[in-house]
Amino acid sequence: MCIGLPMQIKETGPGFALCEGMGTRREVDTLLVGEQPAGTWVLVFLNSAREVLTEENALKIADAVQAVDMIMSSGGLSTRSLDTTTIDALFADLVDREPEKPASLIAFEQTQRKINGE
Repeated sequence: MCIGLPMQIKETGPGFALCEGMGTRREVDTLLVGEQPAGTWVLVFLNSAREVLTEENALKIADAVQAVDMIMSSGGLSTRSLDTTTIDALFADLVDREPEKPASLIAFEQTQRKINGE
């Protein structure tokens, strides 16, 4: 599975940063996000910072990654020993609400309705 991990920049150098997050420390390529100060959160995939994150979003992503790890470690959601209360707590921003459609999907649906004469 391909998942970006939230990591916090601890030190910087030309084109790279030393980052910590999710229990690891890595040297990360920063060419896509530019030079960032220590303390900045970035989304890292394949040792490359892909996006600058707010601390709030970084922590939400970390919770989601932890939940996925718990599910995978337990053998999946069908396992009776899995504590779904903990999983729900890690997705607190999503529980008890309908997901929001991105603006691009709403625009696509509107275009499709026009094409279909609806």
